[in-house]
Amino acid sequence: MFARLKGLNQLTKRLADGSAKTYWYAWKGGPPLNGEPGSPEFIASYHKAIAQKIELAPGTLLKLVRDYEETSEFDGLAPRTKRDYRQKLALIEKELGDFPNSALSDPGARGVFKDWRDKLAKRSKRQADYAWVVLARVLSVAKDRGKISVNPCEKGGRLYAGSRRDKIWTREDEKAFLETTPAYIRLTFLLALWTGQRQGDLLRLPWSGYDGTRIRLRQSKTGARVEIPVGAPLKLALDEAAKRKRSTVILTNSSGNAWTEHGFRSSWRKACAKAGVEGLTFHDLRGTAVTRLALAGALNHRSRCSLVTR
Repeated sequence: MFARLKGLNQLTKRLADGSAKTYWYAWKGGPPLNGEPGSPEFIASYHKAIAQKIELAPGTLLKLVRDYEETSEFDGLAPRTKRDYRQKLALIEKELGDFPNSALSDPGARGVFKDWRDKLAKRSKRQADYAWVVLARVLSVAKDRGKISVNPCEKGGRLYAGSRRDKIWTREDEKAFLETTPAYIRLTFLLALWTGQRQGDLLRLPWSGYDGTRIRLRQSKTGARVEIPVGAPLKLALDEAAKRKRSTVILTNSSGNAWTEHGFRSSWRKACAKAGVEGLTFHDLRGTAVTRLALAGALNHRSRCSLVTR
């Protein structure tokens, strides 16, 4: 991984005992790097050195990124969104941090940023679009606060044109999944299928949000409060799980503890592979839920729209 870091400089010295030791630097003449090459400590010290180097030049895009991270606009994001944004902000810092703010009004600035997005798109068009959205947001906030006069990333369009609206879990998929997974995974599936809520909101859903007939929660992304009637299959699974609950949250792992997002995603992938379910994601259960809940009479037009929002 460290080989992808730009400008690295290494120096091998012969020690007093005759052995050789290699030292790594952020660039020729730059500060030494900590940790072993490729380790998190090594990479972190590299990015810190690069950031400090860029900060020496006033009026750069890096400063706008750092300022954005201190704003209420960033602070108000949902925890998961904030983590995703930070990944893209780190990417922006690394690739574009030294771009001068004075050049943002130049006609060629938009082309520079589009070339950057095109490079990212070679790996993933969807992630390239996401990085563009984050960059545009940084510049939008800076413009709104009077720090720059032009946002060259406004109305940039999208490269990724795919849609998952037609990706629905069939009855056959459901049967295969439920027959091959343990009870604690089946409960997660049923809760998603019969509520249509996002993964993060369901993993945090407490038992106090279920009263025996309805589920009530506040969506982290929209802030909306939703109330969902519980269908018979889900009620049966919830009432059974309630008899042996060991946590304040409904969904737990095999040890009876609350899931971590990483742990859940790993277990979910393994469960899908075991069931032979391919080409479908947890998020696809939201679209499937619209159909199920509509058939059960649990959706009015307004709530149906909130469920299918992607």
